[in-house]
Amino acid sequence: MPIQWITLLALLVLLLLSAVRVLKEYERGVVFRLGRLTGSRGPGLILLIPLVDKIQTVSLRTVVMDVPPQDIITKDNVSVKVNAVVYFRVIDPNRAVVEVEDYLYATSQLAQTTLRSILGQADLDELLSEREKINTDLQTILDDHTDPWGIKVSQVEIKHVDLPQEMQRAMAKQAEAERERRAKIINAEGEFQASSRLLEAGEILTKEPITLQLRYLQTLREVATENNSTIIFPLPIDLIRPFIKLSELMRSESKTE
Repeated sequence: MPIQWITLLALLVLLLLSAVRVLKEYERGVVFRLGRLTGSRGPGLILLIPLVDKIQTVSLRTVVMDVPPQDIITKDNVSVKVNAVVYFRVIDPNRAVVEVEDYLYATSQLAQTTLRSILGQADLDELLSEREKINTDLQTILDDHTDPWGIKVSQVEIKHVDLPQEMQRAMAKQAEAERERRAKIINAEGEFQASSRLLEAGEILTKEPITLQLRYLQTLREVATENNSTIIFPLPIDLIRPFIKLSELMRSESKTE
């Protein structure tokens, strides 16, 4: 076989191979015919016109993009570094190829600028305590801006907030002061409740003097069992009053006789 026929056969095989493409389930092929968009195809076997059709493959899987740490000055003039992660996917391959040159790079840059803009409008306390609200705002803004590109931003999460050392020490002191304040409040409430109970007990003892004597005897018993030393207590007059009355009665009877 002449060399010309072999060359021609090889070129024919190459043309046939270039006309056949196989796309996976999560891939779509955006086809341009002589520079004009004809639409997206796939998945499966795709037939192209050699030297006429050009195809660009786009993945429809969710992309997890890490946003680099951004230097941000909050609304209350605190300098922090914040990084985040963005979850998005292509929902319209045609617009993702035609409307923007590189949708991955464009989405990354948009996420960085939006992160600085939104967090710069929030206070530090809001940034630390209301992350869910900030994440929702970031997702809404990014989704609105990327919608013309055929991209759906499903979720944005702030990963880490890096505070200066001075601010960390100040927040630690504030947290310690807050714990001390709560401890003092709890202690004061306990003393108030104890004093209320003691007042009620005092009122009961005042109404029933016998209970005071019983309490006195109980205290003597507890002290006697816990300590071996000799302790002298003043004897309540109420305990010996019956004997005094008995002695006076006996004296009066003797004088009568």
